[in-house]
Amino acid sequence: MQSVNMLQAKSTLSRLVDAIEQGEEREIVIARNGRPAARLVPMESSASGPRIGVAKGAFTIPDDIDANNDEVARLFLNGDAA
Repeated sequence: MQSVNMLQAKSTLSRLVDAIEQGEEREIVIARNGRPAARLVPMESSASGPRIGVAKGAFTIPDDIDANNDEVARLFLNGDAA
């Protein structure tokens, strides 16, 4: 874990972010007056692997699925029963 002071973090922020993005550093502590003030860590990424697909093939989506959108909106907004 690397630790940098505030002035160094200001002047080298791009390099510090690059180090985090490239995996060279997992965490960088930014200190103010010698005391830890903040942590620079990588953002969590969303899973990019294959999806489970538990409902795959269980139903088909009709081509005219949006044909009744106005009626559905009216039912939700006005509360009218058919």
